[in-house]
Amino acid sequence: MFRHLREDIRSIIARDPAARNTWEVITCYPGFQAILVHRMAHWCWKHGLKWLARFISHLARILTGIEIHPGAVIGRRVFIDHGMGVVIGETAEVGDDCTIYQEVTLGGTSLTKGKKRHPTLEKGVIIGAGAKVLGSFTVGEMAKIGSNAVVVKEVPAGATAVGNPARIIQKEENRDEKDAASALFSSYGITPNGDDPLIKALRGLINNAAAQEHQLKNIISALEAADIKLESLPEEEKVSPEQLNKLVE
Repeated sequence: MFRHLREDIRSIIARDPAARNTWEVITCYPGFQAILVHRMAHWCWKHGLKWLARFISHLARILTGIEIHPGAVIGRRVFIDHGMGVVIGETAEVGDDCTIYQEVTLGGTSLTKGKKRHPTLEKGVIIGAGAKVLGSFTVGEMAKIGSNAVVVKEVPAGATAVGNPARIIQKEENRDEKDAASALFSSYGITPNGDDPLIKALRGLINNAAAQEHQLKNIISALEAADIKLESLPEEEKVSPEQLNKLVE
């Protein structure tokens, strides 16, 4: 247990630049305190002391603002940053080295007792503030969930989920080497707007429309040069592709 405590403290200091020393983490970090108490509650739960386990987790909720069901499985070096409003359900599983920010819910969508109802987070998952991960599916290793995303389906390893309902951004295998460091850890699961598949689709449509307009101008010029008369239409307000692309960023 004490070995795990040291690991937890080191991982918090590594991932939070505001953490200055061990004593500060132990006394001032509710995420650390919630996981420490959860380990006691989980031990009671596994050994049949169900009421005591629930009562211990209830006390931890009052103290930290973080609600972790004693039946949930929490791995090593898990960091709950800030933590207020975090809810982790009974059958949830959180893998090693995961990072969870405030107001995250790992919830269930089924009322069937005794069955897996909550998500499984594999190693190194990052879940941004306010995200809701709902259902008995798996979020793959090193995946990221953007802030306020609502995820109701499986997220592949290394991918990012953003939006409501969440859209999946697949990991790019040919990513530039200079981005490798930022890929290791991304605060709040942030991803550049340019990676969003919806934004990519909108930009593609805008650029395609601009290319077609340019072709039409060339066709009209050629017809006028050939002295072919065209019906004149009222001119519409022109919007540049650059302006439209800024609107979707």
